[in-house]
Amino acid sequence: MLRTFKAPNSEEKLMPHQLIIPMVVHVALTALLYVSLTIARAPAIWGVGCRPDGSNPLAKIEPRISANLTNQFELPLFFYTACLLLLQSDVTLFTAVLAWVFVIGRVLHSFIQILTTNVRLRGVVFTINFLAVLGMWARVVILQS
Repeated sequence: MLRTFKAPNSEEKLMPHQLIIPMVVHVALTALLYVSLTIARAPAIWGVGCRPDGSNPLAKIEPRISANLTNQFELPLFFYTACLLLLQSDVTLFTAVLAWVFVIGRVLHSFIQILTTNVRLRGVVFTINFLAVLGMWARVVILQS
C-alpha cells in the first residue's frame, strides 16, 4: 500500500508534550549550569581541584557561569508563561517550533557566554530568542482576541 506524505499544517493542533519537552530541556540546561557553577566554585570553597599554588583553575570562567545562570531566570520567565498559556488552549507546530528555537538559542547563548567573550554573537542569539518568545506571545494574544 502506497502512503502519501502530508506536510504538517502550522495551525494543526499538536499534543501538549510538544511544548513540555522544550520546557524540560531548558530546566535541564539550568540544572547543568548549577552543577557547572558548583564545580567551578569547588576549588575556592572546598579546596578541591586547586592548582599546586592553591589558585582556582576555573576562576575566570566562574563569573561567566554565574551570570549565565542568572540569565536563565530573566527572559525564560516570559517563555514559561507563554508555554503555560498555550498549553491551556493551543499547541501548534508554529508554537512548538518557536519553543524549540528559544531553547536551542538558550543553549547556544550559554555556550557563547561561558566559553567566549563574543558579545556581538551573544547579542544575535539573544535577539533570536527574544523574537521566538515574542512570536509565542503574539500567538497568545491572537487566541485571546
